[in-house]
Amino acid sequence: MATFSTRFLGCKVSFADAQAIRERLLADGHEEVAESGEIQVVNTCCVTHEAVSKSRQAASRAARSARAVYVTGCASNLEGAFGHAAPNVLVTGRTGEEAAAFVAGDVGAIGCVNAEHRLDRVRAFVKIQDGCSFSCAFCVIPLVRGATRSRTAEAVLGEIRRRVAQGHREIVLTGVNLGCFRDRAAGYTLARLVREAGSLPGVERLRLSSIEVNHVDDALVSALLETPTVSPHLHVPLQSGDDGVLRAMGRRYSASQFERRLAPLSGLNVTTDVIVGFPAEDDAAFERTLSLVERLGMTKVHVFPYSPRPGTRTATEDTVAREAKRDRGTRLRALSDELCRRRWQARVGTTDRVLVDRPGRGYADDYTPWLVEGEVGAFVAARGVGVAAEGVLAVAA
Repeated sequence: MATFSTRFLGCKVSFADAQAIRERLLADGHEEVAESGEIQVVNTCCVTHEAVSKSRQAASRAARSARAVYVTGCASNLEGAFGHAAPNVLVTGRTGEEAAAFVAGDVGAIGCVNAEHRLDRVRAFVKIQDGCSFSCAFCVIPLVRGATRSRTAEAVLGEIRRRVAQGHREIVLTGVNLGCFRDRAAGYTLARLVREAGSLPGVERLRLSSIEVNHVDDALVSALLETPTVSPHLHVPLQSGDDGVLRAMGRRYSASQFERRLAPLSGLNVTTDVIVGFPAEDDAAFERTLSLVERLGMTKVHVFPYSPRPGTRTATEDTVAREAKRDRGTRLRALSDELCRRRWQARVGTTDRVLVDRPGRGYADDYTPWLVEGEVGAFVAARGVGVAAEGVLAVAA
C-alpha cells in the first residue's frame, strides 16, 4: 500500500479529473493523506502563462517530499511546459480517464480493493463531455485535450445515482464544452440529459458548470426553467463585449446575439469570463465590454489578462501594454464586485435554500454566497438580513 495525495489547478473539469484519479487509487487499496503522500498527483492547467507557472511550481514542491510525482492534466500535454523536471517527476501527457488509468496502472493495485468512497465535497462534479472542436484564436485547450467527445447518457446517469448514494446533495454537470454533449445512439442532447438528471431520485440541486452562449437554445432554456431541481444560475463565457474583438478571437457570436440568447433567462444569476488586453482590444472596445456586463447584471466576472498560448493563432501577438491590462482588469473586477453587491442587497428580506459547504457559509439555489450557520453538507432554510463583503448575511428562516 502507498500513501497518496492529489492536487488540481484550474477549472471544474480539472477537479473532476483529479477526483477520477483519486478514486482509482482508493479503489486499488492505497491510502489517501491530506498532503505529502509517497505518491503525489498534480493535475495541471495551461489556460494562461500564470496557470502553467503555478502548475510547474506545484510539481516542483511535490517532488521534494514524494517518492513519485505524476503530472497530469492540460499542462502535461503542453510541449516544454515542465522543462527539465526532477527525476521523480513523470509528466504523463494525459488528461481525463486516460490519466486516471495510467496513474493507477503505473502505481499498481495492491490486491485489497476498497468499495465506494465519498468525495470530500458536498457537491459532486460529474463530467459528461471532454475536449473541444472549436478554434478560438487564443485557446490552447483543443490542442491539449483533443476534439469534443461525450460520455454515454447511461454512464452519466449511473454516476449521478452513485454520487447521490454517496450522500452528495448537489450535482454539477461539467465538461470542456458542455453544449457539445451528444449521445446520438440513445437520442440524448444536453437538454434531455438536464431533464432526466434533474429528475433522478435524491438529486436535490442540479447545476451546469459552464455553457457557451451558442448552445443556449430554446430546448435548453426550457429544460433549465422547467426542471425544478435546476439551479437558477448559469455561467456563460463572454470574453469580450466588442464585436471586433469577438471576431478576432474567433468567437461565434456578436455582443447583441449574446444578449438576445440570454434574454429568456433574465431572472437567472448569470456569471461569466472575460479576457482583458486581447490584441484587438483598444480602450473603446473595453468600454463596450464594461457596458454589456453592467447591462446584463452579471454578478461575478472571472477576469483573465490576455496571455499568449503556444500553438494558437495569436501565439506571437501581445500588443496591449501590461499596465493597460492591469487597469482594465481592476476596473472590471470593481464592476463585478458592485454587481454582486446589488444582487446580494436585493436578497435581503427574502428566503432561500442554502447548501452549507463549509462552516458558516454556503450557496443559495441561485449560487449566490450566503453566510449562515448550519451543518456542513445540509440544506438550510435561510432569510437574508444584510450584506457583508463575502455575501448575503442570513439567519435560519
